[in-house]
Amino acid sequence: MKALVLSSGGIDSTTCLALAVEKYGAAEVMALAVYYGQKHTRELDSARDVAEYYGVTFRELNLAVLFADSDCSLLRGSTEEIPKESYAEQLARTNGKPVSTYVPFRNGLFLSTAASIALSAGCEVIYYGAHSDDAAGNAYPDCSDAFNEAMDRAVWLGSGEQLRIEAPFVTKTKADVVAEGLRLKAPYHLTWSCYEGGEKPCGLCGTCRDRAAAFAANGVKDPAWED
Repeated sequence: MKALVLSSGGIDSTTCLALAVEKYGAAEVMALAVYYGQKHTRELDSARDVAEYYGVTFRELNLAVLFADSDCSLLRGSTEEIPKESYAEQLARTNGKPVSTYVPFRNGLFLSTAASIALSAGCEVIYYGAHSDDAAGNAYPDCSDAFNEAMDRAVWLGSGEQLRIEAPFVTKTKADVVAEGLRLKAPYHLTWSCYEGGEKPCGLCGTCRDRAAAFAANGVKDPAWED
């Protein structure tokens, strides 16, 4: 295979998958979804549905044990409620630290694990959907351009210069991601972004707010809200 895509079942990773399929063809792409102990499995179901839509190889990995001691509000063992407010509102109270939905070094762990799988499968590139809105204000520091450059360098060197990381949206906004996905006709109707696991998105958590704003900026309706 040529490319491994870290797939969360959300907007960003689905757009990355669409890009990889466009460039390499479905037969050369693998989608990797990770269970890390999150409170619901809706995003994993969506990742599986998106992979099936594109006809790519799909693998699922369980890394929940590695986050067992974390009190991140996304995780099953957490005593924290998922905030129902924007990231900007949350950051106003963190004194420069990440928000409560930051999973400790998640992207670093995912990319390192993905590197081992990608090398074993003969891949030359890992795609992941970090974008500048998530990195803003240090909400998710493992989505920043600087972090991506460091991880890309580490993977390139650690793989004997066989494997690189591609984060096509790391300097772009979520609205830019949606614009690219619309061009690619990405199956956004199959995606799930909400931190809650209900029948419909909550519409209030940080990721729901960002998703709504991104679709609105592109002048289209979010299919997540269609009956």
